[in-house]
Amino acid sequence: MPTIQIEDGSLWYEETGTGPPLICLHGGWQDHRSWQAQVDYFADEYRVITVDLRGHGRTGPTGSRRYSVDLFADDLEKLVATLDVDRPVLAGISAGGMVIQTYLDRHPDSARGAVIGGPLQTLPPIELPHGMKQLFSPLPLLSGSLSAVGPKLTFKTLLDSIRMTNGGHWLSLDETVRKQSLNAVDSISATEFQKIFRALYERVAPTLSHVSTPTLVLYGDHEIPLVKRQGERIARTVQTGTAQSIPDSGHLVNQDQSGGFNEACSAFFDGLTKAADDAKGR
Repeated sequence: MPTIQIEDGSLWYEETGTGPPLICLHGGWQDHRSWQAQVDYFADEYRVITVDLRGHGRTGPTGSRRYSVDLFADDLEKLVATLDVDRPVLAGISAGGMVIQTYLDRHPDSARGAVIGGPLQTLPPIELPHGMKQLFSPLPLLSGSLSAVGPKLTFKTLLDSIRMTNGGHWLSLDETVRKQSLNAVDSISATEFQKIFRALYERVAPTLSHVSTPTLVLYGDHEIPLVKRQGERIARTVQTGTAQSIPDSGHLVNQDQSGGFNEACSAFFDGLTKAADDAKGR
């Protein structure tokens, strides 16, 4: 099982195919399997690298007492350095997209391109003063729920509460994808679930106006309006950004409509290649 050493543990990853590197980061409480449709589609032309973040999937728990999006980005940096990856395309869904934003903030021009799906900047997807977030923190209630019913039912309760305010299935329109998502959560311990939630909740979104990496933002047409708004802000803020809606899909846009997602990414990647070829020809 391929792993790299990170602080207080090891990080699991998998490589499929050869060609330009494409690194894929999953969403919160999910794992590398959520990218299978993209691995199958792009592995003929790309070196597709999928990763399980700390606390997730085959990486599992680590010794770190607390997680943060900054720590997840540290791990991404370690992966890039250890595998000697030069100018990768980075793709992330939801929390994975948060990690990519932090990486781009640190390395504004070192990636060839970035795809951010289900484009969260903060959790919840609205900017609140730090003091207010601390005052109204859901962490005590979350801890009680995790102790009482465990991670899977806690996650389902979170989804149901969002569905009540959003008026429909938010995470995914596909029942199979929703079941897969819940099954992935079921493999995570209550302690790790809470560490992951805290990392996302306490995250402060970076300023991305200095980022020159071409960035494609993709969201489902059934995405929460606040998340769409955050995605459009990312696309406006980076120096070269585009936002695009994928029909008939929710938050997990790469799984709900893998065909539309893959086609949008493929067109974006072709544009990156053309731009690089044009630059060489000057």
